[in-house]
Amino acid sequence: MLTRKQLELLELIDTCMKRDGVPPSFDEMKDALNLRSKSGIHRLITALEERGFIRRLAHRARAIEVLRMPENVEPRVVPRVIEGGAQGRAAPAGGRVVHAMELPVMGRIAAGTPIEAISEVSHMMAVPGAMLSGQGQHYALEVRGDSMIEAGINDGDIVVIREQTTADNGDIVVALVEGQEATLKRFRRMRGMIALEAANPAYETRILRDDQVQVQGRLVGLIRSY
Repeated sequence: MLTRKQLELLELIDTCMKRDGVPPSFDEMKDALNLRSKSGIHRLITALEERGFIRRLAHRARAIEVLRMPENVEPRVVPRVIEGGAQGRAAPAGGRVVHAMELPVMGRIAAGTPIEAISEVSHMMAVPGAMLSGQGQHYALEVRGDSMIEAGINDGDIVVIREQTTADNGDIVVALVEGQEATLKRFRRMRGMIALEAANPAYETRILRDDQVQVQGRLVGLIRSY
């Protein structure tokens, strides 16, 4: 599975290869991905090569070959109503009409030690339409870890996330840390810094600079299987 930055870089290289016949320079990659240094590009390229998406050709400048693209990558999937019943609504036994939406499950999110961000669709699942909050894109993530257990979020739960880049104090968010790691934590802004708080005393609050944290969505629902 690829992080968002890895996927962005792979798509950039593929687009330039198809359009220009050569990959972008490291400076062009850095600017396109809004990274501060070329060392971040080196790490992304190495990760893509290790995962078998690209190959660097020896003894040639700017020589990168795209071997394959991820299958079924749909990071911007618009939720749709699951068709069923006479008017595209699911009607369970008892006659009560329930609206359901099909959302992409974008892999796993860490409620514990941060793990790599996920941008590859694992599968699709139906969630109650009433769970979706306001306008905008939504997606789901499978929780791994117990750092949010006192907020009622357990290991193995599915969280429903509304895509957004801002958060209010106290919101539970998907936070991307330094462009590499994704975690599910409570968001607080304090004295020019950002605190990512766990809901489990066994985990410490992480205090980070504003430019180290990118909010990628806010928790709006939770699904649990028994």
